[in-house]
Amino acid sequence: MKKILLVSAIGLSLSLLSGCANKPVVRYGDAAAIETTDINFGSTDLQKIANEMTESLLQSPVVGTMTANKRPIVFVDEVKNKTSEHIDTESLTDSVSTQLLRSGKFRFVDMGKVTAVREQLNYQNDGGLVDPNKAIQFGKQVGAEYMLYGNLSSIVKTNADKSDVYYKFTMRLMDLESGLVEWADETEIRKTRSKEMVGW
Repeated sequence: MKKILLVSAIGLSLSLLSGCANKPVVRYGDAAAIETTDINFGSTDLQKIANEMTESLLQSPVVGTMTANKRPIVFVDEVKNKTSEHIDTESLTDSVSTQLLRSGKFRFVDMGKVTAVREQLNYQNDGGLVDPNKAIQFGKQVGAEYMLYGNLSSIVKTNADKSDVYYKFTMRLMDLESGLVEWADETEIRKTRSKEMVGW
């Protein structure tokens, strides 16, 4: 009888221990903390690029002259991802445009929502459900004066002991009327991963 009770107690203890060991724990972390999970493009890289590009653009003498007496209207084109990774470049441009908008020096048009806007204007003007005197009329929108665009590329080298990835992000601001590039800058990131000897 004692053996049966002892075996049952051990089984219960092991069950409780295994349950505790496998229980997932979720904690909030610092969104700005340096990410070192792996060598691939991550949140720290996105934040670094967005912050550096925004600061560079806002401090540019050319842009300073451009924004002195007005807030230029900009649209952000898609960033070309030339890396071998699946990277959400829209998050990158969202961060840049949000910071620029917060600066109070630029205004933006959202080209990604043109179809949705057109559908709403069609509804207001052609549906017969909206008071014509209160409907937003076609042809009243303001066009962009500048286009902000960029490229993200990478070079990856790997051998048995070490992996090295180099990222380069380039961004430009083009005057749509003249076709001139008024501002350009780039930033680089290098990340390495190597096998380390672990002591006994």
